[in-house]
Formats: sequence, C-alpha cells, structure tokens
Amino acid sequence: MSIVDIQHISKSFGSKQVLNDVSIKIEEGRIFGLIGQNGAGKTTLMKIILGLLKKDAGDITLVGEKVQFGQTVTNQAIGYLPDVPSFYPYYTAYEYLLLCGEITGLSKKERELRAKETLTQVGLEKNNKKIASFSRGMKQRLGIAQALIHKPKILICDEPTSALDPNGRRDILKILQQIKHETTVIFSTHLLNDAENICDDLAILHNGSFVISGDVQHLLNERRKSTLFIEAPVQTLEKLKEAFPEATDKNHGIALHSASIEKTQSTLFQYCLEHQLVIHSMSVEKTTLDDLFMEVTAK
Repeated sequence: MSIVDIQHISKSFGSKQVLNDVSIKIEEGRIFGLIGQNGAGKTTLMKIILGLLKKDAGDITLVGEKVQFGQTVTNQAIGYLPDVPSFYPYYTAYEYLLLCGEITGLSKKERELRAKETLTQVGLEKNNKKIASFSRGMKQRLGIAQALIHKPKILICDEPTSALDPNGRRDILKILQQIKHETTVIFSTHLLNDAENICDDLAILHNGSFVISGDVQHLLNERRKSTLFIEAPVQTLEKLKEAFPEATDKNHGIALHSASIEKTQSTLFQYCLEHQLVIHSMSVEKTTLDDLFMEVTAK
C-alpha cells in the first residue's frame, strides 16, 4: 500500500527549474532511496513533502491526507532528520528527548517511556554526557531518536551518512534497517553504496526529473551486465580499445560490458593470442548501483 503519493510536482526558483513534473509512490514498510547528486533537488522535494516549501504544481498525499504548505497536520505522521541536526548542547540525550516528546504532545509518562525506548534503539541508552561532547555519529543517532519519539509512520532522512566515517555510516544504516517494519523510511543520499545496501526501492533524480525508479534488485537484474575489467601494458590497452570500440577506460585498465561474458572472454583471448598481446590481469565485475546511476544520468 502506498503511504506517500507524489503526483506531478514542479518547483522553480526564479528561472531555474529544480523539479519538473515529478511523480512517485512510496510503499509502506520499506526503505525508499531518493538518489541524486548534490543539488539535484532532493532537499527541495523533501521540504515540499514536509509542507515547508510551496510547490508550483502537483499534489502530495501522506497517509491519506493532502500536504498543504504552511500546515502541519500531515507532519504528525512524519519524523525528520535533517542533514545537519541541531541540538541544545547543555542537555543530555535523555533530557533532550523529554523536551521533544513534550513538544509533540506526549504525556509525561509516554515521553519518559519513549525517550528510553528510542535511546535503546539507537544505542545511546547508557550515555549520560551532555550533547556538546557528542561525536557527529552520536548526534546522528540522537537525531534519529528525536525523529522517532512520537512513533511516526514515515521517517525522512536527508543525507544521514554523508559526513560519517565507515563505522558511523554502518551504525546508522543498521538502525534504519531495524525500524523499517514500524516506520517507512525515505532515505536521501548521493552515496550509492549505502543506498544499494539498505534500500528496497529507489528513484534517481536528475535534471529535475526521475530518470528511473523501482525495486532496487529488480532494476539491477533488469540491466544486469557483467563487466570484464582488464589490466595490461598501455600499448596492449590501446590495441584492445581499437579492436573493442565499446571498451571504456577504468582506473588503470579498460572495462568491457557484456550480456554474455563467456563469449566476450573467448573473443578477447583469441584476439590476444593472434596479436601476441600480454594481459596482466582480468576480472569479472557485476552491475552495481553506481553503474546504473552512471548509465541513466549520462543520457
């Protein structure tokens, strides 16, 4: 069932059109990846979903209610984690969540319970330090906790892992995976490896429009091509590029994309034998989200 329905959204800033007739449906109980380069319009779309930015055209429905600019009725169903969350540094995490619970209208008993529950969810239950001493990763975890304090149906995360080290990124991704059965997650990112690791569905935003969308594994399987990566002396690589015009430069070698990797390997071996060419190494790589992104945004 669709919990978010975005239909024909357009938005311009002056003469620059940031969103152009964007439509997508987001299913409940899944992690949806909103993918795009910095400046692609991801944050603009999220602000429109939150009712914080006026759209030029189109409609958005959340949990059966239409989103209206400047009104917060639909936001009662949303938890939001901005890319750089801000906190009162002189509070502990528990004290801060009590405040958040009070703002969202929870009773004293409810907010005390939810503060403890959410701190446990994000691994901060034993931390009694002031927020001022928190690392960036700890602040991101606290940001998720405050976004979940009122048990929202939807969690919107704007680039939650972009400034974290590998351990911090892993921790945040694990938390998002654990909560998706209770809270649908909209995960905005330009880090394609993170998206491929946890997203069930995605849409790639490019030049103001969605250039592709759907189930992640289906999209990858649909375009599944194996890539033959070859490392060799420069002279050999130049001759191979002449013989195989579809070859592309990659790192210190070339890449050959093929739907029939065995046939390509056989042809390549035969060519090298006939022309006495030396190859240092050859490996087979599968299609990744990075490959898919490069393909659809190059058009």
